[in-house]
Amino acid sequence: MMTLEYDAVEVDYCGACRGVWLDAGELELLLGTRENSAAFLCGGAIRPEKKRRCPICGGKMVKEATSGASAVTYDRCPSGDGWWFDRGELEQVLAQHRPEADGECVASFLREVFGGAPDGMRKENGT
Repeated sequence: MMTLEYDAVEVDYCGACRGVWLDAGELELLLGTRENSAAFLCGGAIRPEKKRRCPICGGKMVKEATSGASAVTYDRCPSGDGWWFDRGELEQVLAQHRPEADGECVASFLREVFGGAPDGMRKENGT
């Protein structure tokens, strides 16, 4: 795992699977408020996937899906430590929800880092 930091948000990134971990509170910063985050993170159908373990507490994470036009499945730590987004899922979340002013700079940075390629990451050769 490597960590990218920008304006109080540390994004943990796995180069092997290209997933992204956001600690508790970081998603709220991106989406503006706790209420925005809570509303966006509940809804939609959940596709079956293998359960992950939380990188903080080690507990089995809960599969959930976002609300909105196109549901994104993500993993939530049952202890409230944070959220795991598989490859491309954070990009989908950021595309569906425009952060309020406080989170827009961070969201723009994350879109630049994780956007631009179909799999959610820029291609290795920079195109």
